[in-house]
Amino acid sequence: MSLLTPPIRRGMSVLNRDEFKKVIQVMAIRVPSKKVGQFMKSLSNDLLNQPRMRNVVNDPDSKETKLVLLSTDIHSLDQLPKDHLSIIETDGLGLVHHVITLDYDYWTAEQIFHSVMPENATDIPSSFTQIGHIAHMNLREEYHPWKKLIGEVILDKNKNITTVVNKISSIDTTYRFFKMEVLAGDDNMIAEVKESGCKFKFDFSKVYWNSRLSTEHDRLIQLFKPNQYVCDVFAGVGPFAIPAAKKGTTVYANDLNPSSYEWMKENIRINKVNRGIYPYNMDGREFIHKAVQDLQATSNEWKTFDHFIMNLPAMAIEFLDSFRGLYYNQRHLYKQQSLPMIHCHCFTKSPNARDDIFKRVENIIGAKVDNTRTSLHLVRNVAPNKDMYCISFPLNSEVAFMAPNNDKRKRDEEITVNESQKQVRTE
Repeated sequence: MSLLTPPIRRGMSVLNRDEFKKVIQVMAIRVPSKKVGQFMKSLSNDLLNQPRMRNVVNDPDSKETKLVLLSTDIHSLDQLPKDHLSIIETDGLGLVHHVITLDYDYWTAEQIFHSVMPENATDIPSSFTQIGHIAHMNLREEYHPWKKLIGEVILDKNKNITTVVNKISSIDTTYRFFKMEVLAGDDNMIAEVKESGCKFKFDFSKVYWNSRLSTEHDRLIQLFKPNQYVCDVFAGVGPFAIPAAKKGTTVYANDLNPSSYEWMKENIRINKVNRGIYPYNMDGREFIHKAVQDLQATSNEWKTFDHFIMNLPAMAIEFLDSFRGLYYNQRHLYKQQSLPMIHCHCFTKSPNARDDIFKRVENIIGAKVDNTRTSLHLVRNVAPNKDMYCISFPLNSEVAFMAPNNDKRKRDEEITVNESQKQVRTE
């Protein structure tokens, strides 16, 4: 069976839907309505068998008969096996030519794109990430001449999409959102999505949201138990924090981006989480110390978090130095209670991800990671040779109660080493 393709329209960059009309003619067998099932079964491999098309249509000349459509590859009955010919001659009522008219609505987005783009084009950009009513694309530069056409086609072919956007720069390193342009549809960036049993609303142009992380959100949320305490350092609009709080976990949630902070508060309201969640709008390092102090202030005995979430894969590892001496002022309350589990997301391009991530973590936190209690979870492949991982490890007491002077000495040593390395590179 040869799949049908639309007319070739190489070079079209402004969408003209009328240019994708195609008329095909197929052979059809006229059969009594009561025998359609028999013919369908006997001739199954020789039927039209095209996506979104019927193999049987009404006969315009009679209500008592139907037309069974044959494959576009069949131009003569001589191409059919003898047993099939026998069935047609015995029970069929003759052969006719049937005309099928296909238009723009029939073709898929990918078929349209193949029709208009260069014949040697690879990795045709028909996929997108959906965020509520928004289709988010990341078009390579070579496809920019067709970007408006691509947006219109995606809009036409996906009825639940009303806005198509394209990322035009890398992620903002300060507030974690993409600069984007509207390719087609409404200029409406207020998205609403459902995830982990919660509703989330946000301005997609001003905050970070990635629907591909929903499985990772659920994975960690399932680790948190009611009555535990969780510190979400880079909380965004609340995909970890709000579902966790709904299940009875107490969450201190922070994001540096003022827009993320405001939408997180709005999502707390929308989901009717009336207790157990405390939003902050601070730098991540400052928040880690502030959250620990605020939680400890609620008790005269040792009290701290069970989990820290650090979902900022581009740089979360760099924030691990915040845990050096984090509990130094609370050491007098410590009686061998459990210290927090840290869940730190990161990227790696190394073929040996485990060694690379462990080394980077140990270098920043200033101590060896406990291999027996540490897990490394592959979250997803981000790009060729680039993966996102989550390393989960317990904070050890050596780091947690490190004296400030020791921490300063270690940092000074690192600065000295780095300066020496810079000097060597410039010589």
